[in-house]
Amino acid sequence: MPPAPNVRSTGDYRADRRYEYARAAFDERDFEAAADLARQVLELAPGFAAAHAMLGRALAELGAREEAVGALRRALDLEPFDELGVRLDLARLGALAPHEAITDGYVRALFDDYAPKFDRHLTKSLAYRGPELIADALRRACSRQIRDYRFGLTLDLGCGTGLMAQALDGLCSSVEGVDLSPGMLEKAQKTKLYDALHEGELVAFLSSRATAEADLVLAADVFVYMAALDAAFREVRRVLKREGLFAFTVQAHEGEGFILGEDARYAHSEDYLRGLAEAVGFTMVIFERVSTREDRGVPVPGFLCVMQR
Repeated sequence: MPPAPNVRSTGDYRADRRYEYARAAFDERDFEAAADLARQVLELAPGFAAAHAMLGRALAELGAREEAVGALRRALDLEPFDELGVRLDLARLGALAPHEAITDGYVRALFDDYAPKFDRHLTKSLAYRGPELIADALRRACSRQIRDYRFGLTLDLGCGTGLMAQALDGLCSSVEGVDLSPGMLEKAQKTKLYDALHEGELVAFLSSRATAEADLVLAADVFVYMAALDAAFREVRRVLKREGLFAFTVQAHEGEGFILGEDARYAHSEDYLRGLAEAVGFTMVIFERVSTREDRGVPVPGFLCVMQR
């Protein structure tokens, strides 16, 4: 994969200043000014994807849908790895299927930028407690099955900065993590809790693993960035040993299947998760409603699942 294009600078000081003014105007909800300033940037730097994205977003707020879609598509043409998250805007405008809205490039850029402040923001501002909830659910699952609350090889999908490994510290003989973001992996490395860390997409990572090698697979708030989970479930079951456990959290959707929410995350329904578990061959051990984080002080509804191979 070639290096991602520079989405932060045009290389022209005048254009960069106008772009910062456009961002400020957009944040202040002065969308006409944001659109005008974005056009000024593009006069100076017509190939600057971020300004096309800004123009598209401002036009969308002004109700000019067709022009907005055109500007956003131009941004995507210029920056196909979508570090700017333009696909999300296109999906909101009905110009792209919801399941195509979130790409690996977007997630990688999002969390590389987020990494320096991730733990503090997540645990303090959002009251995040996904890893603690999963650890407690695993303890209860082991109690029900009359097995030790200890695990062999554990695979931490979307490991981030290592919060899940910290919640299970001392309970796993070895832990390996995978994440799209180099910035997050750098933070995870500093915990000294992982035997190995891998940069990559989680299904591809699982596909590279040996059959029936893992005792536990974890996915704490990772599937919110994935639409269909079929491939992930199949690969998790394949890499798990007999009676191995699979524990994860998702955001809850009360309808059918899954949806792309207004918070730019996917939510999955109970019927979808139960049906997929049965189809793949998992036994449901724990399924319960939880909230792993807050949004503006309001708990975000979710599900916590522990399944057994």
